[in-house]
Amino acid sequence: MNSKIYGKLAVTNLKNNRKNYLPYILASAFSVMMYFIMDSLYRNPSLVKTGATLSIMLSYANVVLLIFSVIFLFYINSFLIKRRKKELGIYNILGMGKGHLAKMLFIESIITTTVSIIGGILAGILFGKLVYLVLLKILHLKRDIVYMISPVSVGITAAIFGCIFFVIFLYNLVQMKLSNPIELLRGGNAGEREPKTKWLMTIIGSVCLAGGYYISLTTKEPLQAIGQFFVAVLLVVAGTYALFMAGSITLLKLLRKKKSYYYKTRHFTAISGMIYRMKQNAVGLANICILSTMVLVMVSITISLYAGMNDVLVTRFPSEAQITNQGINQNEERQIGELVASITKENHTNPTSQIRFHEGNFTALYNDKTKNFNMTTAQSYGDTNIVEFVMIPLSDYNKTEGKAVKLADNEVLIYHRKNKNKSSIKNEETVHLNNDSYKVAANLDSMRIAKADATNSVDGWYVIVKDTNIIKKYLKAVYGKDDMEDSVEDYHEFMQYVYSFNLDGSRTNRERTEQILQEQLQAKFKSAFIEGRELSRENFYNFYGGFLFIGIFLGIIFLMATVLIIYYKQISEGYDDRERYQIMQKVGMSKKEVRQSIRSQVLLVFFLPLIMAVIHLAFAFKIITKLLSVLNLTNISLFFMYTVGTVAVFAVIYAIIYSITAREYYKIIICRGE
Repeated sequence: MNSKIYGKLAVTNLKNNRKNYLPYILASAFSVMMYFIMDSLYRNPSLVKTGATLSIMLSYANVVLLIFSVIFLFYINSFLIKRRKKELGIYNILGMGKGHLAKMLFIESIITTTVSIIGGILAGILFGKLVYLVLLKILHLKRDIVYMISPVSVGITAAIFGCIFFVIFLYNLVQMKLSNPIELLRGGNAGEREPKTKWLMTIIGSVCLAGGYYISLTTKEPLQAIGQFFVAVLLVVAGTYALFMAGSITLLKLLRKKKSYYYKTRHFTAISGMIYRMKQNAVGLANICILSTMVLVMVSITISLYAGMNDVLVTRFPSEAQITNQGINQNEERQIGELVASITKENHTNPTSQIRFHEGNFTALYNDKTKNFNMTTAQSYGDTNIVEFVMIPLSDYNKTEGKAVKLADNEVLIYHRKNKNKSSIKNEETVHLNNDSYKVAANLDSMRIAKADATNSVDGWYVIVKDTNIIKKYLKAVYGKDDMEDSVEDYHEFMQYVYSFNLDGSRTNRERTEQILQEQLQAKFKSAFIEGRELSRENFYNFYGGFLFIGIFLGIIFLMATVLIIYYKQISEGYDDRERYQIMQKVGMSKKEVRQSIRSQVLLVFFLPLIMAVIHLAFAFKIITKLLSVLNLTNISLFFMYTVGTVAVFAVIYAIIYSITAREYYKIIICRGE
């Protein structure tokens, strides 16, 4: 054969199959564009310098994007090669050997690969600046950041996706070589025998789904939720695939047995056809469900975190500013107070709700049965028995609370930060601090000092003791060990002075006040440290803004995958159903009845993935709120509002996309001449 004919055949095939290949090329180019933009951002020196956390997040997102692109492109290619099998079989029967077909497929692959990579990179260069500006807006960066087109990103993107498309070509080649002409001719109609009802797989899927839901609903500890969330996700994913593969067939057969429903024009054709094809279509429906769930979870979480930034800052910093210092005397404490008064006055801010106290901080293992707190230097926070343990002298407690409580040497006051009204320790009970025993004089319901606590992720206890000597004794026993590093020993062996306060004034003045305080404290005091809302606002915007950007970025690529899977499913099923519907029209089925049957099929099956995704999200809501509390977002109503909004918007987009693809499906069905 003339070598030029391969190129002509390749171009002709792509034109004739444009309904299938155009979306594939656009999706491939879109994947290339998204990867190129993300890689360019990751390699931008001026952006990476804004924070190591942002750089790490972008690099991880880039890896996720690459892995997903590989899976997605292979999955979409499977639709294409299935539709092409009959065509390739005809070429084979007409005299083209498999070697000739391979050359033709190679040229087709060269064309689609070149268009996808060059188009994707050019689109990335064109829209990269816009995406870059959106990211800067989200991050609230005040410094100048230079936008750069990275030649390295161009080369890496072209090389990686060139390899991906080459492997896809090899896969198609193997598929063709393993098939004989008859199998190629029947390849588009594979899977036409009625599948058996798989009760065992249905039960397994139901059990997996129930297990994932149970974990989500029963997880109580925020840090425990981090590990259990992934277990729940794996169970739900496994259950989803099993139920769509087996449960959907079971559901359709049950509907077929219901004569009042089945023997209607709009239901009969749809159900009978779907039963035969469900074995090959169930995976696609499950993929749509999983992708939809990922979009809903990712977008709702990231938008909630970003929109609730003020709530996050208030949760993380209950006071506007908090100064801490180790091992200072009363004169130095007075100097810190004078410094705060002077700087706040100069910058037109007024300190309010001031709290000053001393404390000893420990990590402890708590045994609820023995009421024993075993204070240690460090433990894994994954341990469910680990607690944060704070000891405060009685004099500071009385001063901050405005009380005059008295304690004996062997008495303490207890405040349980996390379950303050449900403490497992009662009045007059005995608690054990390492090897010492103390009687609980009172179990406190509230404490102003506890408002200065930084996090609620780990269970916490406050113990009020008679004097500072008791606290110093435990500090020495725990931290003053010979095998401990000097820096750790020097820092922790002394009691910590805490001075927290709010600031009245504009945000600009508050920010300037905190910045000057930070500079002055670090210059005058060796171990002084200040943290505040305005000091941390930019870092929080970098972190949560990066989350939002990546969430939206990945959400878009997942949404695109959902759209393409729905589209190819509709096109594929349109060709599969066309002959059957045309036969039904010849024996009297009207176009109106065809439309009703198609609508029945849509409502019966193809909205199931969306419904299941919403159910998954509903059951995951509780465990997600636990995860959000680790990230300092405790405003559940805000998360609920944005979750509902995300579901509503996604449902509208889903319905629009499906209505468009259903129209294409209908055109294929009624077009007799194709």
